[in-house]
Amino acid sequence: MYQETYELITDGLVKKGYILIEDALDVKLTQNLLQFAKEIKNYKRAGISNASELHIDSTKRSDKTHWVDGDNSLTSEYLTFCDGLRHYLNQSLYLGLNYYESHFAIYENGAFYEKHLDAFKGSKNRVVTTVLYLNEEWKEEDGGELLIYDENDNKINKVVPKLGTLVVFLSDKFPHEVLPAKRKRYSIAGWFRVDKKLV
Repeated sequence: MYQETYELITDGLVKKGYILIEDALDVKLTQNLLQFAKEIKNYKRAGISNASELHIDSTKRSDKTHWVDGDNSLTSEYLTFCDGLRHYLNQSLYLGLNYYESHFAIYENGAFYEKHLDAFKGSKNRVVTTVLYLNEEWKEEDGGELLIYDENDNKINKVVPKLGTLVVFLSDKFPHEVLPAKRKRYSIAGWFRVDKKLV
């Protein structure tokens, strides 16, 4: 079903290291994922991880997250899409991706995430990052855009977090930040990893 999307993503990663696709998934699925995200009761303050430690630092990020599992039919459908992408990337690019992890993220009014990398150079954990946006009728004045930078710190893209927009990039090559949101902003952030999954 998503073969064409997988091909686009693979091509984008090879040519530029990142790709942005609007309306990447079935619109009914993304609308239902948004509704699901709105109904989650136990979002938790997101932490900053460095090696083995995790700590809360509201000067660096102020979003809240809820980890995704496959127990719900909606999240299971999304995870099936991601697992198909994992297999396709492994077959096409020999990345050796072992598993995918992801969480819903909510940015309340004023919430942000300062510039960061999802993986340190040469680290053997996160290899490919995905972000799926779940916001209907998002306007420029609503803020919350994703800014993507190249390895020389030049801004190369500004992504409006519109419903159905999917961003995929190499985790250790693109510093990125989330500008302060002016209203509630929902997304699913995820990472394909090459380390072994801890049970």
